[in-house]
Amino acid sequence: MKSSKGWDKPVGPLSVIDDATRYANALDGTWTTRAEAVQERLTAAFIDCGLPDAMDHGTPWWNTKAAGGWSQLTVWLMKQDIQLHFCAIRHPQTQGKVERFHGALEVARRRRGPASPELHQGWLDCFRHEYNNLRPHEALAMKTPASVWKKSQRLYLPHPPPWVYPADAELHQLTSNSVLHLSGRRWPISRTLGGEQVQTIRIAQRIEVFYRHTLIREIDLAGQGSTAVEPWPANPEL
Repeated sequence: MKSSKGWDKPVGPLSVIDDATRYANALDGTWTTRAEAVQERLTAAFIDCGLPDAMDHGTPWWNTKAAGGWSQLTVWLMKQDIQLHFCAIRHPQTQGKVERFHGALEVARRRRGPASPELHQGWLDCFRHEYNNLRPHEALAMKTPASVWKKSQRLYLPHPPPWVYPADAELHQLTSNSVLHLSGRRWPISRTLGGEQVQTIRIAQRIEVFYRHTLIREIDLAGQGSTAVEPWPANPEL
């Protein structure tokens, strides 16, 4: 999701691009980063195209004002077993394909001019069709994205099954306001995880807190403090 760039909207359209084939799974004028609107459009894309294995940085599921960057959309995507790569913002090596897609979108907007507001989605649908079905890509041996893309076999589940932690895991249920009761203290974990189950791993005087397979917070028992873990990938080229 990019800035408006001439769309006369607070933010630009929501785009979902397949990493391997450049296929645009979605290009929708939500014109907002509000979770409800974005989740609705992502759900439609997941139903049509299947679930991705992973997704990279996206403003709606990356809250810069929250500890660790988590939002409600972050948790919703993780419950669909989608791995999230919170790569650096505007990092060309991590988001090059997305940047090139939006570059092509901007060139088309300038060349053709945007449609009137009530026709914006139709304009985006036409561009998406052209991009997927008519434009050959050098990186695809001059094939079109639609000719090499295949629907994911991973189906979207409105009510995914609960995460299964290891049998010997030390598990804790967070309170409704995302507090972990541990070692006689109340530890705030993440506002987005109220009522969720987490795993703790004790290493000397340090406790690591995991949600599913993601480390989200480290607790220092000796110093009586805790730190949110920034979920940047170990390899910034992902």
